[in-house]
Amino acid sequence: MIEISAQSPAFKGYLALPATGSGPGLVLCQEIFGVNANMQAMADLYAEEGYMVLVPDLYWRLQPGISLTDAAEDMPAALGYYQRFDEASGMQDVQAAITCVRNLPGCSGQVGVMGYCLGGKLAYLAASQTDADVAVGYYGVGIEQALPAMAELTCPLLLHIAELDAFCPPAAREAILAAAATQPLVKTQVYPGMDHAFARVGGAHYHAPSAQMAYSRTLSALRKAIGPDYDLSAIADHHFALEFATRDAEATMTTMVAEPYVNHVPTMTGGVGYAMLRRFYQHHFIHNNPQDMDMTPISRVVGADRMVDEFVLSFTHDCEIDWLLPNVAPTGRHIEIPMLVVVTFRGDKLYNEHIYWDQAGVLVQAGLLDPALVPAICGVEQARKLLDPALPSNTLMANWSRSANA
Repeated sequence: MIEISAQSPAFKGYLALPATGSGPGLVLCQEIFGVNANMQAMADLYAEEGYMVLVPDLYWRLQPGISLTDAAEDMPAALGYYQRFDEASGMQDVQAAITCVRNLPGCSGQVGVMGYCLGGKLAYLAASQTDADVAVGYYGVGIEQALPAMAELTCPLLLHIAELDAFCPPAAREAILAAAATQPLVKTQVYPGMDHAFARVGGAHYHAPSAQMAYSRTLSALRKAIGPDYDLSAIADHHFALEFATRDAEATMTTMVAEPYVNHVPTMTGGVGYAMLRRFYQHHFIHNNPQDMDMTPISRVVGADRMVDEFVLSFTHDCEIDWLLPNVAPTGRHIEIPMLVVVTFRGDKLYNEHIYWDQAGVLVQAGLLDPALVPAICGVEQARKLLDPALPSNTLMANWSRSANA
């Protein structure tokens, strides 16, 4: 906790810093529960992404240091504080927090504002009432009551809206979307089937896929407006080189966050957490690949927090490959596989990898599966077609010739 002295009297806020100690600033506005463990965890998470994050105690005028949960026994107190909260004074405090983090040693000078619930409304207002450089609001309560502010924006604004949010009924949601559609600085995202607080980890309405989508969209908005700008492609290439060229498990782990995970989807091999993944890399992956293993790149797409690589993996099956063909003795066969890897980053480190391929095609090429049993081409043809689009298409479609003169 630090003192926010950009106004008088001073008040406190929770500060989380990136490992480098420097970066853009981010003011994180609380839900109705105060600066609780959940808000501090979110601040720590965004600090990993490279931001200097400050969570101001916006209830300090009512009672400093409020930290409640969303449990039933805390809800009456939380709602009581929310109902007594003065929005105008709160916006003064948000501006004071922006000024505070902007003046911290190491801050790039650019500061965003993000918030949830009560904080989502404040983040919305901050886009027109403060000198923030970007704002992101999650399921803000009462935005429809302040729509004139939409025409007074001074920075980009992203709003995450839950379709089934009882605090933002359909009429309110449509009013917000209609107003936002007239403003080029505003982007809105509606999450179908989601309720209020779908991004609150551990909450009753938490929905991991929607929360992850919102998280990536938030990072995209922040990165575009205030940075930091990481060369994710170069970071990934360095990681891959340590895996396949240098073959150094310990060095590979240094390119990842403290608790990463990897999942080879068809075989469910990999590891969750440092200890398991370090063991997997050292004993079952890095030193258990054929010497002639090679990757031919096809395409790469890089976003704000993830990268998708499409490539063909080729090798001679001259050793047991635990992660790809577990418990299968070397067959000596040459194998070519179209692959896709989705890499997620946190800041300048890898957070996770999801790797996909057609395992039936691998088994056919290894002589372990009769291709007649599989109602599709399963073999080297898949990889060859990916590398050469001129090769025949639709060879499995018995009806293809019938449409020639249609």
